[in-house]
Amino acid sequence: MSEQILIVDFGSQYTQLIARRVRELNVYCEIHPFNQLPPVHGDIKGIILSGSPCSVNDEGSPRIDVRGIIGKVPILGICYGAQLIAEEYQGNVLPSQIREYGRARLEKIDQHHELLKEIQLNSQVWMSHGDTIDYLPENFDVIASTSTVRVAAYKMKSTGVYGIQFHPEVTHTLEGKTILRNFVVHICGCAQDWTPDIFIETTVNELRQKLNKGNVVLGLSGGVDSTVAAVLINEAIGERLHCIFVDNGLLRKNEFGTVLDSYKHMGLNVKGVNASDAFYDALEGISDPEGKRKAIGRTFIEVFDDEAHKISDVEWLAQGTIYPDVIESVSVKGPSATIKSHHNVGGLPGKMKLKVVEPLNTLFKDEVRKVGRTLNIDPSILNRHPFPGPGLGIRILGDITREKVRIIQDVDDIFISALKIHGLYDEVWQAGAILLPIQSVGVMGDERTYESVVALRAVTSVDGMTADWSQLPFDFLANVSSDIINKVKEVNRVVFDISSKPPATIEWE
Repeated sequence: MSEQILIVDFGSQYTQLIARRVRELNVYCEIHPFNQLPPVHGDIKGIILSGSPCSVNDEGSPRIDVRGIIGKVPILGICYGAQLIAEEYQGNVLPSQIREYGRARLEKIDQHHELLKEIQLNSQVWMSHGDTIDYLPENFDVIASTSTVRVAAYKMKSTGVYGIQFHPEVTHTLEGKTILRNFVVHICGCAQDWTPDIFIETTVNELRQKLNKGNVVLGLSGGVDSTVAAVLINEAIGERLHCIFVDNGLLRKNEFGTVLDSYKHMGLNVKGVNASDAFYDALEGISDPEGKRKAIGRTFIEVFDDEAHKISDVEWLAQGTIYPDVIESVSVKGPSATIKSHHNVGGLPGKMKLKVVEPLNTLFKDEVRKVGRTLNIDPSILNRHPFPGPGLGIRILGDITREKVRIIQDVDDIFISALKIHGLYDEVWQAGAILLPIQSVGVMGDERTYESVVALRAVTSVDGMTADWSQLPFDFLANVSSDIINKVKEVNRVVFDISSKPPATIEWE
């Protein structure tokens, strides 16, 4: 990549959102933890300091050498970042008399400063801080205030250094995108030329140079990330790319054949491998969610490794890793505590002793889809809901049997098909059915039944990091429930999950 904005992460929950907003301006940016900063080289056009759950007054609070970067490129401090700059130059940061959280309005704005050009008086902003800048050093000017926050925004005189005590990256700050555009485009001078076309051209050229000899293997899943990665690599090296699609017996109904068929017209070198018996054997008697995930991951590695060894001269393993995975691995606090094992099979590179290539590791999920559209990939693949790597293995609570898989495949197929028929599929980010390890009493005709319970899950989201439950129409849910109970004789009760993430996760296991 050429020009970029460097985002310094102090642990804010909004840091990735800052990056997404900058990239919406067609400007490339990277997030780096405060304690792992790269040198400020010529390609870095500006720096944004993120917020933080910490206070600048806390002992051991996250710090960088502020004076060491001021004067090199323009800087925008957001919330904690703004307070850190002010404190470094002997400003005073104190606990707020009342917690400043939620909507506020800019009642005073100095529009002579480039950062606030075109920002309207009384513009709504979003506050989220427990500290406030009580007073600024002499060489700082207040450029915006609210009724309760005198220093809502400031500028350091004779520099390109700005600070704001609200969050321009969240949608509640109604003109936040304009503020970020003013900083990134007008103050930093970024050209806004980072587009899907440029990404494809640059990436394909880099892949040609990097993969100049030897074959490449890639595990296809039928999802967006692996498909876009495969098409990019195929553009670069053609048939030296060998794609392997493994049927683990835990896919959606008829998915193995459907996915293979969808790749026939894409010019990819794809081999389908039916390994369901190996996965069922590995899962026999295992009920613990982590145990199931590990058994599925371990078996996939064994199957994939065996298939890859049938290909000669393999030097590279390609993966559809995307940017959130990279950020997580180098986060401020290190990799997060394990909530559940990641469905990516991280053991593959070590076992296979191959070099790894990850052409999408600078992109967010929505950017991957934009690249896919530019590559003319079938919308049915690009718009496909995310599906967990362990598949239905984590949508069957308890142990796995072929009969349970058949039941949940039938239920899931009715649900997903109905979403498509009623035009709701593209309004939902992810949907599926969960087979619960309980049975309930029911009445069908004049007979008492004692059958299984299934839960339907549908969420809206941007990238899966947070999610709200989808408010599907009641009549739709009623019809789907009736359809499931009438057509899947092992089920006599259907429930709908209305929990959001957080506190719940999207999957139940």
